[in-house]
Amino acid sequence: MAVKGGARGAKRPAAAPAVAGKLPHSDQLELYYWMRLTRTLEERLVNLHRQNKLVGGLFRSLGQEADAVGSAFALEEHDVLSSLTRNLGSLLIKGATPVEVIRQHMATADSPTRGRDLGLHFADIARGFIGHISPLGDMVAVMAGVTLSFKLRGEARVGLVYLGDGATSTGAFHEGINFAAVQKCPLVVIAENNGYAYSTPVAKQSAAKQFVDKAAGYGVAGDRADGNDVLAVYDVTKRAVDRARSGGGVTLIELVTYRRRGHAEHDNQAYVPEGEVERWAAENDPIDRFARVLIDREKVEKPNIDAIDERARAEVDAATDQALASPQPSGPDALTDVFATPSRVAPHWYRS
Repeated sequence: MAVKGGARGAKRPAAAPAVAGKLPHSDQLELYYWMRLTRTLEERLVNLHRQNKLVGGLFRSLGQEADAVGSAFALEEHDVLSSLTRNLGSLLIKGATPVEVIRQHMATADSPTRGRDLGLHFADIARGFIGHISPLGDMVAVMAGVTLSFKLRGEARVGLVYLGDGATSTGAFHEGINFAAVQKCPLVVIAENNGYAYSTPVAKQSAAKQFVDKAAGYGVAGDRADGNDVLAVYDVTKRAVDRARSGGGVTLIELVTYRRRGHAEHDNQAYVPEGEVERWAAENDPIDRFARVLIDREKVEKPNIDAIDERARAEVDAATDQALASPQPSGPDALTDVFATPSRVAPHWYRS
């Protein structure tokens, strides 16, 4: 059973049901492919990181693949999203390629930022994704401005922005979502409740019992879903996207998930209670859960699941070979496209 490769192709027929568990068979296989590709690519990045082939830190989405994939899958091709560092799956759906991602982490001369930035800090407006910045919550205001431009131009486009549970406590989040709410921007705000804001558990970070409860304070729609159920994530996001596109304004979505690795690979998760990670891995892995749905309900045979897994491995293998052959940026190139004039200057060495 083949699934489409690369960026998402033509949208599903208008007559196809768009509710959880009712997606066409081919789309469900595609969801599985994107989640498997996300995890396989991140596992390869871990291997490269341990070989000192990456520059900077590595931030994984292990256990959170369903929320990035399911939500981005609900967007149309002309919609725009702004990811976070754990939303690799959403960038892949929007057209980012595995070789680009590996090169970006290696800071090669042919990476998307040509070695000027790292990780998932890159953008492509033509493909519909805006690079995130590190200060928590700031991209909510940025995407409020982007989606306001859609509204002012009369474009039937929607923006989606991700943030973690910790970012909901920042002033930037408050100002951004409040502005978007007042202006009725076609914006979907996804708060990923993965249990920890770096090392701070949710109970010590917010007195709100649910982050979706914050929606009422801004006068926007709120919704909540199991972030480890890719179909539930798709369903809740599709409702919000349709609402935004029809003029209904902002929706705040809380996706309840779990981060099975530390804040980054250097974080040993000493703050996590013993057995918690192992319990989530055994009982609530999003890829394992969806594979069971495909086999039990959609009657997909196990060899077909294995074939998708192998396809993802082959694509990541090929991307790794390409990235490892990429050149490193030269020193003088650091000024190119940074300053308007001059864009490049002759090297000046102290011995001269």
